[in-house]
Formats: sequence, C-alpha cells, structure tokens
Amino acid sequence: MTATSERTRIAEFTSEAARDEFLQAYDAALDLWPLPRREIDVETGFGMTRVHRGGADHGDPIVLLHGSAGNASNWYLQVGTLGSDHPVYAVDTIDDPGGSVQRAAINGPADYAAWLAQVLDGLGLDRVHLVGHSYGGYLALNQAIRAPETLATITLIDPGGLEKVPARFYLHALAGLPALAAPRRMRPWLARRMANPALVAPPGMQRTLMLAARTFRLTRSAAPRLGDDELASIATLAYFLLAERSSLLRPRRARARVHALLPSARVEVMPVVGHGLTLEEPEQVNERILGFVDD
Repeated sequence: MTATSERTRIAEFTSEAARDEFLQAYDAALDLWPLPRREIDVETGFGMTRVHRGGADHGDPIVLLHGSAGNASNWYLQVGTLGSDHPVYAVDTIDDPGGSVQRAAINGPADYAAWLAQVLDGLGLDRVHLVGHSYGGYLALNQAIRAPETLATITLIDPGGLEKVPARFYLHALAGLPALAAPRRMRPWLARRMANPALVAPPGMQRTLMLAARTFRLTRSAAPRLGDDELASIATLAYFLLAERSSLLRPRRARARVHALLPSARVEVMPVVGHGLTLEEPEQVNERILGFVDD
C-alpha cells in the first residue's frame, strides 16, 4: 500500500481550523461530566488515544467505548453512577471525532484489537469491565474474540456486529441531522417519535454532533456481522442490553442468535427505548450495567 492510499484511510478533520472549532465544542460538552476527570493521552502504534479518567480509586475499572462518530462526552449520564464505586475510563476511539489523533491506518478487526490492547496496557489496566454502545459494542465483542486477556466482563449496549447494518439505521441517522435544526419546542416530540434522544441533548452535545458531521472524515466501514464461529468463541462473561425500538438491530432475532451461540450470556431487551438508550433512559441503563458488573 502506498503512503497516499494509506493516508486516505486515516480519519481526520477537514482542516486545523475545523479541528480547533470542534475541540472547543468538545471541551464544553465534557463539562457536562458530573465528576472530576483528568485527561490521559496514550500513544499507540496507530496514533494518540485520548482517555478521560474519573470516579473512585477502588474497585475494578470500567472502560467505556462510545458509538460511531461520538466521543467520551457521550457518557456524561453514566460516569457519575458508574464511578461511585469504580474507576471509570472513557476512551475516544482512535478514528472518531474527539481528542484522539490517528496517524496510521487500521486495517480490520485485528488492528482494532491491537489498538485497544495497547490503550489498556498504556493505562496500566490488566482486568477491566468493558462497556460498549453501538460501534463501541462491536469493538468490545471484537476484543473478546481476539484479545480477551484483560477482560473481566463485557457489556454490549445495542451493539454492532450481531447483524448486518440495515438501511434504516443510516436513514435514521440522516433524519436526525435536519431534526436538530427544528424549532426547539418541536424537538421533544420529534425525539419521542424518532426514538432519538440526541434531539433533546444539551446544546453543547448537539454542537459536537453537527460539527463532526460537517468537518470530520470518518473513513471506516460499518461494523461487520460477526460470524457464528467468532461469537461462539467468546469465553468472557457477557451481558447484551438490546433496545426494543432499535434502528440497528431486530432485537428479538438478535437475542435468539446470542442465546444459540452464547448460552451463558445474559441477554435483555429493554422495552420502549431506541438505539440511544444511554441517553433516553440513563438511570435504567446504569442500574443494569452495575448489576452485571457487581454480580
């Protein structure tokens, strides 16, 4: 592969000015965190990864992986509760818009597993509870398949990887962008109708979404459907929390697939909520995560 073709596979902002504008909004969104945090920059073979550390100084650490085109600020409704009795580390995925800076291409699942293993090693973590939402859920499953040595448990919140990503997921995401420009009084109704709680998220969070959509080149493909042999190989304790109104999955079919391939896994379909359940019903999600991690 030539340097030119490799460069096209590196996710980045369209310009330094665009990155600076985004980072201002990103810092404002991180101010939503309800507990003190510190930034840790971990160098890996794929670039610098930004991690935000908060929570307790005791207990097994919980590591959070956000969804596609997101960043650590997305977990502001989880970190306070999860951090009450655990150290919490929220990772900015290397090829998403956030504080991380990608410098080398990631060529498939093995590279993602190597990247995350290097992040955990750089943080000095050797036993973690890995929690992933959407694309972050796919990354957590991928880690459990390819590099499970440091994983105590995995919690998969409406994760990618169980099914091929349907067209309706992209349509749902595209529809959310113009909806963000709707009059503020209409957004709660739209959020309920579309099962899209981002429409009523704080303005700082919405601004990062809009800026990333306009100025960040996301180069990777959607999460691929994991094979039966891959899923069946997972030995790490796993909890799947699926959304009844998911735009990504057909939850009952996904639940049946998990039961067939991972009979020891815990699987739950959470009623009423959509794919953005971490924002839609944060208290219920937090309770379920901690119930599994502390069990």
